[in-house]
Amino acid sequence: MPDVFDAATRSRMMAGIRSKDTKPEMLLRRGLHARGLRYLLHDRRLPGRPDMVFPARRAVLFAHGCFWHGHDCPLFRLPLTRPEFWAAKIQKNQEIDARSTAALADAFWRVGIVWECALKGRGRLPLDPLLDACAGWVAGDEPILEIRGVFAQPCCLGGPYDSGV
Repeated sequence: MPDVFDAATRSRMMAGIRSKDTKPEMLLRRGLHARGLRYLLHDRRLPGRPDMVFPARRAVLFAHGCFWHGHDCPLFRLPLTRPEFWAAKIQKNQEIDARSTAALADAFWRVGIVWECALKGRGRLPLDPLLDACAGWVAGDEPILEIRGVFAQPCCLGGPYDSGV
């Protein structure tokens, strides 16, 4: 199926997609800040440049977009236009995520992931309990947190990422 937009329009649209300060990330940041947590943003010294870094607790939190990170949930659908390109791109993103998570764990950082489907769409979770779970994880000592939307498949990253939330 050909693209419904010309190349210039599609390029402009794709250039407008943010990698930082996304809506899910901002929801998490505002909610955790309101709960008294302070963090660094996008620390380049750490693998994967985590969205939020809690240095005193040696914890990092990622707000992953379901499309860009290939989450197995209703918010992810491989585009019909250039599917080979998109499959390769998303697979590369997943490989980078796995390497970053492993490198952080090897450096004794605790890794948390909140998927976009937990914050938007039909399967979203109530915001206050989700933020409480994140704040509790940051304050605690559990090594891994993963929060998915209601309709997401169990743990797609491989390994013990299920937080039970």
